[in-house]
Amino acid sequence: MFKAPKSKRLFSAFHISPLIPLSSYVKDTISDLLQNKIDMSKLVITKALSKSDYANKQAHVELAERMKRRDAGSAPTLGDRVAYVIVKGAGGAKNYERSEDPIFVLENNIPIDTKYYLDNQLAKPLGRIFDPILGEKKSGQLLTGEHTRSISVAAPTLGGLMKFAKKTQTCMGCKKPLVSSSEMAGAVCENCRPRTGELYTKTLTKVSELEVRFGRLWTQCQRCQGSMHCEVICSSKDCPIFYMRMKAKKDVEDAGKELTRFDFDAGAAW
Repeated sequence: MFKAPKSKRLFSAFHISPLIPLSSYVKDTISDLLQNKIDMSKLVITKALSKSDYANKQAHVELAERMKRRDAGSAPTLGDRVAYVIVKGAGGAKNYERSEDPIFVLENNIPIDTKYYLDNQLAKPLGRIFDPILGEKKSGQLLTGEHTRSISVAAPTLGGLMKFAKKTQTCMGCKKPLVSSSEMAGAVCENCRPRTGELYTKTLTKVSELEVRFGRLWTQCQRCQGSMHCEVICSSKDCPIFYMRMKAKKDVEDAGKELTRFDFDAGAAW
């Protein structure tokens, strides 16, 4: 927007007052990132697989090799663009060791390394924008503070200790672990049985909202491919809508599983 910006030019351009909501927007975005609320399509990095031999190990090349070992038929080949996200790994792991296929991450609930995106994708651009205006000290506070203290990490379904873990369902009302034989297959505990109708309605509303979102994304993809009456066959991993649609599909499936838990509540009062 600005050519060789200087402090005075930015002061006069922003008139200072817009910086207050702008800084709040930045803090809210960082908070959403750390709480895993940012859509994955905004975190995907794509690079072309232009050659098979690089001087140094590259994240997209190493991922292509891992995908080839998992399924050679669907793995990217020379000339393809490789989409990846950076996931959490062992301490000291290199970035090329932590690159992963976004679809594989979605399917297996692998936690994304949000700290990587904060430090490597946001910190420097934000510093270039805000340092001349707020000063380095106040600008640095955008990356620290109360809005960065709440962190949410997805629980992976494979790898590491998860192969030995046993998942326990929790009550959809009070979140109490359902461990007794009369409760573990259901959706609510004995104490929350009177609220079954309320909780069922809440879950049903959630499923309906997710289905509407998925339907809209599906329709958008149908329009893009030029037919409103055919299945969506698009698998363009450069398109952000593709990942939104895949995430919406998984959200509908997961919410549907929550809804079916109510079928096991023999004492449910409807």
